[in-house]
Amino acid sequence: MAEQVLEGVKPTRMELLEIRKKLTLAEKGHKLLEEKRDVLIEKFFGIIDKRNQLSKELNEEFKDAFLSLIQAQMIIGEKRVEETSHLTEEIGEISFENDNIMGVKIPAMNKDNIKIIRNPLYSFSETCAKLDDSQRKFSELLSKLLDLANLEGRIKSLAVEIEKTKRRVNVLENNLIPKLYATQKYIEMQLEEREREDFFRRKRIKAILESKKT
Repeated sequence: MAEQVLEGVKPTRMELLEIRKKLTLAEKGHKLLEEKRDVLIEKFFGIIDKRNQLSKELNEEFKDAFLSLIQAQMIIGEKRVEETSHLTEEIGEISFENDNIMGVKIPAMNKDNIKIIRNPLYSFSETCAKLDDSQRKFSELLSKLLDLANLEGRIKSLAVEIEKTKRRVNVLENNLIPKLYATQKYIEMQLEEREREDFFRRKRIKAILESKKT
C-alpha cells in the first residue's frame, strides 16, 4: 500500500523544513499525550480501587445501621420511629467546586459545611438506645456517601478524558505522523532527483563546451 502524503505540498526545500518542524512537534505532542494517557489510566484505576473499598465498607455499615433501625421498630413500633424521624436537624449545605487532575477539571462536592448530628432533637425517654444508634450510624454514613459520589464523578470524568486522549494519540500515531514521514520522504526524493538531473545537465554542458574547444 502506497504511503499517503499531505495534500498540497510542494517539493521545495522550504517546504521540507516546515515538514520537519511539524514532524518534530507532532512527535513531542505524541509523547506528551502518551504520558498523560498513562498517568490518567494509573489514577483511574487507583480511584476505582478506592471506590470499591469504600463501597464495601458502606455496604457493611448500611447493614449495621438498618439492623439498628429494625431493632428500634421492634422495640418502640414503626409508627413511633416514623414520627421521631420527622424531628431532624438541618445538616448544612453542599457546595460544589472543581478538582484538577492532569489538566482535567472534575466537579466535586465540598462537604465541609455538612455536620454529623450526634445529639438528636427527640426525647431520649420516649425512644430507645437502638434508635439512637441507628440515627448516629446513618448520620455518619452521609459523609462517606458524599465521598463515594465524588469518587464516582472522578471515575466518569477520567474515563471521558482517557478516551479523548487515546483518540488523539491514535490520530497522531496512525495518521498524522506517518503522513508527515511519507511527505518528508517524498520531498527528499524529489529534491534528490532534481539534484541528479542538475548534475547530469551540468556534466553534459561541460562536455559540450570542452568538445567545442578541441
